[in-house]
Amino acid sequence: GERGKQEGLFVKHIFLINPAAGKKGNSESIIRPQIEDYCGKNGLDYEIYVTKCQGDAQNYCAERAKSGETLRFYACGGDGTLYEVVNGVFGNPNCEVAVIPMGSGNDFIRLFGTKEQFCNVEAQVTGIPVELDVVKCGDKIAINQCSMGMDAEVCAKQSSFKKLPLVNGEMAYFLAAIEALFKKLGHNFTIKIDDNEPFEDNVLFCVAGNSRWYGGGFMAAPLAWPDDGKLDFVIVRLDRGRLRLASLLQKYKKGQHLGLPMTKYINGSRLEIHSDVPAAVNIDGECEYVNDAVFEIVPKAIKFVVPQFSEFHKGRAEREAARK
Repeated sequence: GERGKQEGLFVKHIFLINPAAGKKGNSESIIRPQIEDYCGKNGLDYEIYVTKCQGDAQNYCAERAKSGETLRFYACGGDGTLYEVVNGVFGNPNCEVAVIPMGSGNDFIRLFGTKEQFCNVEAQVTGIPVELDVVKCGDKIAINQCSMGMDAEVCAKQSSFKKLPLVNGEMAYFLAAIEALFKKLGHNFTIKIDDNEPFEDNVLFCVAGNSRWYGGGFMAAPLAWPDDGKLDFVIVRLDRGRLRLASLLQKYKKGQHLGLPMTKYINGSRLEIHSDVPAAVNIDGECEYVNDAVFEIVPKAIKFVVPQFSEFHKGRAEREAARK
């Protein structure tokens, strides 16, 4: 732990708290005392910034990053807060990103440890920054996954359901999924991967995975590593009726879909999708409707803090060696 402690002293620690995160929106009252207690006792150079609105965390990080000093930003919120911090620091090698998960999804950290482990302030402060790849989609950056198709439609619809009175996040996701199941299911996409010939298919969904889970625990890309210089492209064709989809979704949740005849699984660097009809694209939970999307890898683009106890460090040297 000495190395972590040493490194921690030369860094300015900035904790960004999203006060709306979590079930009750009480994230600030839970985490602020823990931050003040640990950082105070250990004499760390730290600040706490409470975000005011959507987009605030991203702008704040981008502005602070310009100073050139070594900064570690802690996203204290859900996957949306992490998305903003990643987009704010992207392109600034002086910045590191850490997570203290206060949200309901917290999909990205599943690969590195549990929510309980990540909610320990000391574990994050003494964690080790690791260079991870990201996915670039237009002017947006995803650290976890991008997708297009039914799951992205659900994500886009979810936000409109969330605005209804008495509807919480999980209920909104459920309502959006039901609606998507009763609409036209397949999407006619033309897909091109790297320099391969484009192909056309009736696609249920198409995922570019940098890491493994999304959508609150769906293991879409079960073999992905966010530090391997490649993306995991998973394309699921529509070749069954609505009733049989339920069993597919169960397999998809558990990450048991790669061997199915309807699934195409390829490692690559760049995926282009064209749809004649505008289709939803999901970039780490940010959704919009487009005709064309490009998902491409940017290797070693973000310094992400992984707690020292994480098993992720164990296999890292082996993965590096295998790639050489």
